[in-house]
Amino acid sequence: MSYVITTDSTCDLPEEYYQEHRLTVLPLSYILDGKTYQRGVQELPAEEFYAKMRNGSMPTTAQASPNDARQAFEPILKEGKDILHIAFSSGLSGSYNSAQIAAQELMEEYPQRKIRVVDSLCASLGEGFLVHKALEQKEKGMGLDELADWCETHKLNVVHSFTVDDLFHLHRGGRVSMVAAVVGTMISLKPVLHVNNEGKLIPLSKVRKRKKALDALVDAMGERQGSYAGKNDIVFISHGDCLEDALYVKQRIQERFGVQNFLVNMIGPVIGAHSGPGTVALFFMGDARE
Repeated sequence: MSYVITTDSTCDLPEEYYQEHRLTVLPLSYILDGKTYQRGVQELPAEEFYAKMRNGSMPTTAQASPNDARQAFEPILKEGKDILHIAFSSGLSGSYNSAQIAAQELMEEYPQRKIRVVDSLCASLGEGFLVHKALEQKEKGMGLDELADWCETHKLNVVHSFTVDDLFHLHRGGRVSMVAAVVGTMISLKPVLHVNNEGKLIPLSKVRKRKKALDALVDAMGERQGSYAGKNDIVFISHGDCLEDALYVKQRIQERFGVQNFLVNMIGPVIGAHSGPGTVALFFMGDARE
């Protein structure tokens, strides 16, 4: 077809998925121990990234710039193709705005071409989930504008539910106070959070002990699928270098809901810099996030 789907590196899809679907990926960068890393330029294996975090390194991240977006988009336009860009949540990053700026500038320079930028209001494999569903619709023959409208209509049906193992990473991101982080750590408090309709991280509940937090993710799916119950043909799970816990959640979902198709992948460094090692996140379709 005469258009392609692009997205951001924050969607945390596997590298082989990008290759299989020929996805152009707009990279966000992060700084760790004084070095700047970016997909396709200088990369650090995710396992090594999380090992450094566990040993006390504190990474910072940077949004994609309009120039980064231009570099991703312009070669596609030169091929005579239009673009549907599914962007990282504007509630968590300015990368969506950068993509919008680049899109407007490029459409003035290439008046025969079109770029639609969708604010996914999603993060990690939630963003990846929306990309996956969009690719399915494209393969069925949906055109650019129709698919962009479809994404706008259905993006808030992508339910995010996740738990973290270390409250101090949430404190660094301004999600919890220092007192809450210290006290919560002392009593093994594990928060369960979600991404709301504004694309921001919001605490949902607090439970004691890790296994209860993982079970709470599965319970959230039971509560929030709504009319999608029995219709979720695939579920995405991302994790901060804790595959065993992610597979536990997968098994519980298989047993409880009969879902057989899953995509399980590591949370990339840009998201992981804020969520930390030990994060487990679950993504599926539901009637509403809130």
